[in-house]
Amino acid sequence: MTNLSFFTNSKVVIGEAVIASVAATLSLLVFDIPVWAMFVGWISFFTRGLNLKQGVINLACVFIGVTLGIGAAHALVALAPVMGSYAISAVVFAITVIALSLAKAPVFNNLLCIFLGLVAYFALHQPPSISTFGVLALAATLGATAALLAHSLQKFIQQNAASRVALRA
Repeated sequence: MTNLSFFTNSKVVIGEAVIASVAATLSLLVFDIPVWAMFVGWISFFTRGLNLKQGVINLACVFIGVTLGIGAAHALVALAPVMGSYAISAVVFAITVIALSLAKAPVFNNLLCIFLGLVAYFALHQPPSISTFGVLALAATLGATAALLAHSLQKFIQQNAASRVALRA
């Protein structure tokens, strides 16, 4: 039984590593997007639900976070001439109030994913634009899709191993 568990786990680990590697390669070489941004989507998938429906909701929350980040950048530009360095305080306060208020939203209430999107926007160091949103949306979607595939592979391998054990008994 121990050997079966070890080999089953090895198959899962290798399969997930292949999926992550392919997603990273696609990110960099095909889409020319940062690999770390792809892993934002990967992480978002595993925050809640572990199924397609929750994965889409989690990804939408990342998009909300990116949108809030873009809005924050626009607000900073608008308020800086009036408030100077204190504009950051006002904008962070407002964006945080909005983000935390979404915790009570009926569906799109995954705060971790919302903050992942906010952090991803600012980590990219690009001006607020539709293009910037598109880069992060593509990266996160690729990552979330890869995570769904990795999780599905894990379930498939574990179910096959369990059915083989049941047949032997």
